[in-house]
Amino acid sequence: MEVILKESIEKLGSQGEVVKVANGYARNYLLPKNLALAATPGNLKKVEHIKVAALKKEATEKKQSEELATLVNQLTVTIARKVGEKEVLYGSVTTMDIADDLKRQGYEIDRRKIHLEEPLKTLGEYSVPIRLHREVTATIKVIVIPEAAT
Repeated sequence: MEVILKESIEKLGSQGEVVKVANGYARNYLLPKNLALAATPGNLKKVEHIKVAALKKEATEKKQSEELATLVNQLTVTIARKVGEKEVLYGSVTTMDIADDLKRQGYEIDRRKIHLEEPLKTLGEYSVPIRLHREVTATIKVIVIPEAAT
């Protein structure tokens, strides 16, 4: 049976793609869960309109991400932490800490878009990539400084 996927399904296909699946899989899983449509001529026309709208939406999202990337590339995030011997932090700096500081600066960026290979555990200056869109990546400067003793 041929169906049109409404959503991307791993190991099957992406949204809007026409795929051939077993009758039972289509009737018992894809169609009841509203993940696919039967591949009729009318539904194929609908999908073409949906694809065009999705491409336009994708283009606007990419453009907005590129504009945000030019602003984010100029940002510096400074985070103060308590420090032990040999300038080793008591806690580490995580993506959540960076996202919170960006939020204080007025930039709402999801912490899952911030890519740290591992949490920052020493003082210093780091370049941290932020993936704003699958084709757009910005880099911010993160400076970890010792917390002032009070």
